[in-house]
Amino acid sequence: MDGKENILVNTCNFMGQKPIMMDLPYPPIQVRERNQAYANLLSIDYCGAVSELSAITQYINNENRLSGENCPLAKTLLGIAMAEMMHLQKLGELIVLLGGTVDFTARFRDGRRKMWTPEYLKIPEQTKGMLLADIEAEKAAITQYEAHIKMIKDDCVVAVLARIIKDEEYHIMLLRALLN
Repeated sequence: MDGKENILVNTCNFMGQKPIMMDLPYPPIQVRERNQAYANLLSIDYCGAVSELSAITQYINNENRLSGENCPLAKTLLGIAMAEMMHLQKLGELIVLLGGTVDFTARFRDGRRKMWTPEYLKIPEQTKGMLLADIEAEKAAITQYEAHIKMIKDDCVVAVLARIIKDEEYHIMLLRALLN
């Protein structure tokens, strides 16, 4: 070769990207008492089919595939993924405080356990399909959080879940705007 071979470069610069979330504080990460049943519910939010781990992975996958052709959209998806990482971190802390284990295994009330798998992800080829899949995942997360809020009688845990829902609602609003 003559030293002038083609080098492919992704010129999308993510330096300084911040989490995209509501500008509201999170409640303190605390619990009233240890409660394995609550820890198990949160393990589903942490790493179940509808979970923060699934959301992070799906957003990062979409961001990776879009960064070369649509940098502004890729940056938005990375910012949302970063907010989901914060949710994952807060859920993990709550699970530990409640006496649970953070090991990427969702623990169901019927005794079943399921380790997280990428089979949970929806990975459409087209940008519109990606955004629609992300919106559906956010809606499913809100529905699941609302169900868990009804089951959890610890106001400290409920406050954190309610705050996470605000971010998920904000993400839906952003994703719908991006679709249009």
